[in-house]
Amino acid sequence: MAVSPGGQLGGNVAVSRESPLNGGYEYREQLGVRASGQSVLSYLADRYRHSSADQWLARIESGQVRLDGAIARPEAPLLPGQILAWRRAPWREPEAPLSFAVLHRDPHLLGVVKPSGLPTMPAGGFLEHTLLWQVRRRFPEASPLHRLGRATSGVVLFARTGEAARSLAEAWRRGEVRKIYRALIQGIPAEDRFTVETPIGRVPHLRLGSIHAADPGGKPSRSRVMVLERRGDVSLVEVEIGTGRPHQIRIHLAAAGHPLAGDPLYAPGGLPRKDTDALPGDSGYLLHARLLAFLHPATHRPLEVEAPPPSLLRDFRGI
Repeated sequence: MAVSPGGQLGGNVAVSRESPLNGGYEYREQLGVRASGQSVLSYLADRYRHSSADQWLARIESGQVRLDGAIARPEAPLLPGQILAWRRAPWREPEAPLSFAVLHRDPHLLGVVKPSGLPTMPAGGFLEHTLLWQVRRRFPEASPLHRLGRATSGVVLFARTGEAARSLAEAWRRGEVRKIYRALIQGIPAEDRFTVETPIGRVPHLRLGSIHAADPGGKPSRSRVMVLERRGDVSLVEVEIGTGRPHQIRIHLAAAGHPLAGDPLYAPGGLPRKDTDALPGDSGYLLHARLLAFLHPATHRPLEVEAPPPSLLRDFRGI
């Protein structure tokens, strides 16, 4: 069962069409040990493969790349700790919903609803068409405390002060933040409640080299699943995750034999499908971050930030 990304959140999300070029961006990177011994050209061509070596050479020779503030030479050797900067010219980003709703706001925290189809952070050609960019247009001090996959909708929490960021990051590490999701899955689970503890690690992928998937040698992971409704050949479930591995819910439900309905990547068993070259960011499924619950970093009182699920992820009570 494939679900249109544009239909997951209803009709109140503005979608960019024929968007203009963005403002471009200057990338700045403090080099690590992997850069040691490489030249400026070889490092850029290997690390940023959206451009060919010839394109990088043209940029360097035209003065668009700087090393520690000075115009770089293609053959200049790199050392850890140096600052490498280059400016990407304005480009037209992929279409994405650009609206978000504010769920909670106080001097310390901001909770918003991310629509499906909008990346949380810049990557893969997205810069201004990201939740981070859109939120910072109104709240420039906001820093995201976590991220959701591009196709996943729901609650994203931002810190508005450094103290709140540090406090919540530590609570996240200690497992003191409850995270509850809704999802539509393939098939009919035999049990109303079950736990999945399949380890998650990296496995080979043809296009990306490796991606996260079920892996016996991976990191410990835990998801608790409750079936809310059985709907013919699909089921509505609520999932509480005790860990936060990349794509954990998609991998765990697939590992349990019930991939997300419409998921183009993960097959039963929790490994990538062999009949497709789909990427982790590809959409087609319904997954929604419904609730975050934690102690407020300033007041130390319990706080719940909840985003009502889209219509197809509501149960018979309309919740």
